[in-house]
Amino acid sequence: MLVAGVDEAGRGCVIGPLIVAGVMMEEDRVESLKLLGVRDSKLLSPKKRERLRWEIEAVASSCAYFEIPPHAIDRVVEGGVKLRRLNYLEALAMARVIDELRPDLVYVDSSDVDTSRLAQQILRVMRWKPQIFCEHNADKVHPIVSAASILAKVRRDRIIEELRRSHGDFGSGYPSDKKTIEFLKKTLLEGGELPHFIRRSWKTVKRLLMHPKLAME
Repeated sequence: MLVAGVDEAGRGCVIGPLIVAGVMMEEDRVESLKLLGVRDSKLLSPKKRERLRWEIEAVASSCAYFEIPPHAIDRVVEGGVKLRRLNYLEALAMARVIDELRPDLVYVDSSDVDTSRLAQQILRVMRWKPQIFCEHNADKVHPIVSAASILAKVRRDRIIEELRRSHGDFGSGYPSDKKTIEFLKKTLLEGGELPHFIRRSWKTVKRLLMHPKLAME
């Protein structure tokens, strides 16, 4: 039986895309991921994640990615209740990844508080109909989801690093990062158009746009 895990990276960032990744393996090989040291990507160093990416791709039957750019995120967030809209967009991306992999069984790390709602949203738009389990903290419980978490994080980290090389060091891209906030303020103070990689629908950016004086503080 083919088993897959699906997870995302970059959901809460104000900078850069949201990446959804999926990993598929034969069920009897999934436990081998533990021997490689696969676990929740947030517990691993960037160097360790990069090494594990190569090893995961080498042992997996198949891997798949889907990138949601900032402008697509902005469009759905501005269209309704932020989390509900973003959850649905993420469900669409996860469905695309699962359709590409075509597993018999899939575990999904759920960002929706209602795990059954996410499962139904994914199934509703998929052509392929596997058995699906959406769980909170699935990346901490299922090695196959941990593997997907690592691939998503590495893919996003590479994109962020390319943006830093082109536009300067803006930190992690999260609203809680002072360096990220300073980058946003500096960009606005210089009077330039916000770069395409910034999520304009995030409260952090909206607040600075509505109250320019905040950028001077």
